[in-house]
Amino acid sequence: MKKNIFKYTNSNKRYYTLDYFYKNKFNSKVFKVSLNAGFSCPNKDGKVGYGGCIYCSKLGSGDFAGDVLKPLEEQFDSIRDIILRKWPNSKYIGYFQANTNTYADIDTLKDKYERVLKIDGVIGLNIATRPDSISLECYDYLEELSKRTYLTIELGLQTIHESTSKLINRCHDLDCFVSCVKELRKRNINVVVHIINGLPYETKEMMIETITFLNKLDIQGIKIHMLHILKDTALANLYEKEKFHVLSKEEYVDIVCDQIEHLREDIVINRITGDPNSDDLIEPSWLIKKFGVLNEIDKELERRNTYQGYRKTILNYVHNLIDSYIKPNDIVIDATTGNGNDTLYLSKTVSSGKVFGFDIQKSAINNTKTLLDSNNCNNYELILSSHSNMTSYLSDYLGKVSLVLFNLGYLPSGDKTITTKYETTIKAIEEAFKLIHNMGMILVVIYPGHDEGKIESEKIHEYLNNNNINYIEYHNTDNEIAPYLIEIKKK
Repeated sequence: MKKNIFKYTNSNKRYYTLDYFYKNKFNSKVFKVSLNAGFSCPNKDGKVGYGGCIYCSKLGSGDFAGDVLKPLEEQFDSIRDIILRKWPNSKYIGYFQANTNTYADIDTLKDKYERVLKIDGVIGLNIATRPDSISLECYDYLEELSKRTYLTIELGLQTIHESTSKLINRCHDLDCFVSCVKELRKRNINVVVHIINGLPYETKEMMIETITFLNKLDIQGIKIHMLHILKDTALANLYEKEKFHVLSKEEYVDIVCDQIEHLREDIVINRITGDPNSDDLIEPSWLIKKFGVLNEIDKELERRNTYQGYRKTILNYVHNLIDSYIKPNDIVIDATTGNGNDTLYLSKTVSSGKVFGFDIQKSAINNTKTLLDSNNCNNYELILSSHSNMTSYLSDYLGKVSLVLFNLGYLPSGDKTITTKYETTIKAIEEAFKLIHNMGMILVVIYPGHDEGKIESEKIHEYLNNNNINYIEYHNTDNEIAPYLIEIKKK
């Protein structure tokens, strides 16, 4: 039974979908109507640069926006009329998409924004812009606007890496972006950030670093794009000259799934792939089949049994393995009950089996019992003893146990001077080998972030390596003192 389907979805997705967000906020189907308000860009007219970003199309990345030669109201109506045929009771957000949509004097901005807000059914605005193109006067107006409509500012970042930013001619630095996000959030204005995967010469690690950086900022949404090379762009010229690597569909899916696993679970994913104009597309050709890419991302997340925010804690890895291998009628052991959270998870997983829990602290046993009883669990037995004594208590279960779980360290909110020790932990692992059956599994969560934990980590590795015991190690971060997981099997 797979328990880790992501919660913020109404379509069985494993990430926080925009459709789910809108339906829960507005109790309605909501569509963004893309508009071209005829704005320019400071990266084209010389204020900060010339030529624009090297990937930008002649329509200012607004290829699916309305016709700039038509009034905003007419642009809006032509798109809304199509939507109404299928979803007659929808609501709408006016999406100022093409070029830099705060790059004008305040009177011009007010005129364009307010005209769209007056259109029947419009409940808000999304405004795409650059972090270097919002004046103080504009910030003040946006703050006022956000108090009477649903307002989101979409900021182009693309990458956190300055070398790439210079290559693609962004003409602003990361500090500028961060300052803009902070200013918008100080005024309680929603922020959605655009990033691009597959930028020239960026590695997978660099793309994931962009995600982990954004996790630290107060942002509400993200758009993940795949770099597409369009005709008549500076990027097309660079590609013709240098033939830099373009991500395959398989590479893109792999990277996006990793990014989703790293991404904070409260960040709404507004877009998860690119959407180029096929007539102008040079590479990658696979991007034309957008829904095929979306399906592959869904399938890969399902194959991994992961979801948005999965890498937040190593316990998600533990739960994944438990869900994948443990059956309802199995016998399992929580070798360190602590406050009972792992014991409870195991009890619910082996609903028609049994879980045994060990701990040397009476407070831990009492806390665990209280938690299990409050959740109506009756398939457990708790033992106040060291896990190194497991076989003494469970001699009738030799070779019958499916899982032994260790969560090493000290009792959360308890006496931190009382910790697991490598001597008894290693003896307990040896005891666990006697208890698990041939397909059984031992999971050890190790926390090297305190003195005893660091020693325990080193000694357990030494024991496993010296005895030629096969194991797999899982880390959800490159932080050397973060908890990590070791999976051990007999076979």
